[in-house]
Amino acid sequence: MTEVALSTLMYEMFGVAVKLAGPILVLSMIIGILISILQAATQIHEQTITFVPKLLVVGLMLLMMGSNMMKTLSDFTIHIFNTMLG
Repeated sequence: MTEVALSTLMYEMFGVAVKLAGPILVLSMIIGILISILQAATQIHEQTITFVPKLLVVGLMLLMMGSNMMKTLSDFTIHIFNTMLG
């Protein structure tokens, strides 16, 4: 495997990682910010309040997008093996 092929593969790998983790991380961050604003408005400063809504949202996102994420990951894995063998 040449250096150019390896760097191309690394670039594709980072793209797949962002594609898989990006939506879940962004949604979790938005939920955390909204709950922090609510906590600041009500002056309730409990650290554990943000955990449960984030956990529920991430779980729901994984249920909704899990099959698509698995398909993307398996396609990329097949692409890696085809690049190594061919």
